[in-house]
Amino acid sequence: MSEQSPVITLDGPGGAGKGTLAGLLSDWLGWSLLDSGALYRLVGLSALRAGLSADKAVDIEAAAALARALDVQFLAEAGAQRIELAGEDVTETIRQDEIAQAASQWAAQPVVREALLTRQRTFAGSPGLIADGRDMGTVIFPDADLKIFVTASAEERARRRYDQLSATDETANLSRIYREIVDRDTRDASREASPLKPADDAYVIDTTGDNVATSSRKVRDLVVAKGWLAD
Repeated sequence: MSEQSPVITLDGPGGAGKGTLAGLLSDWLGWSLLDSGALYRLVGLSALRAGLSADKAVDIEAAAALARALDVQFLAEAGAQRIELAGEDVTETIRQDEIAQAASQWAAQPVVREALLTRQRTFAGSPGLIADGRDMGTVIFPDADLKIFVTASAEERARRRYDQLSATDETANLSRIYREIVDRDTRDASREASPLKPADDAYVIDTTGDNVATSSRKVRDLVVAKGWLAD
């Protein structure tokens, strides 16, 4: 994408830390940020509210129509991101486990993915874009200037999610969270439409055992090597 505004993609499973790293990249470079996972969560939320089922062909088409018509805004406020759906602040709502599971189910539907493909590409523009997702470097931006695949063990990601939830939810269960992560990994990696995998030319960063400072240094080194930042 050298003749256009630059794009950096960060793909990987949930809980690996790519969202945090994408936010840091956006801050360092002053580029726009696309949270593609949020788009799928918005479809999941909209489909749940509409009573749609991924087991019914007619509902799958209806979900694709919802995806095409999503009225979404990504708003940066005091270093944090706020997400609005038709003017409603759904930033916290779409982080619920129920919505995450629904998002993964709808993401496995080719017609839903196709409905969002063009929409995601419209986010690219000056001065540059940080695209965070699961198929940013393989499908949405295959010619991205820098592709990164962020991963971590299922055990590590389950622990992180448990620590996050247990602060406010006494019913959080580490074993259940781990099973859900393994199930989702299997579903995302084996789906026919855009399976979760690193692009052939992606840099793979494993954050297992890393803190944010260590992981961010690995990413920053890649950006410095591209000449976009001074060391």
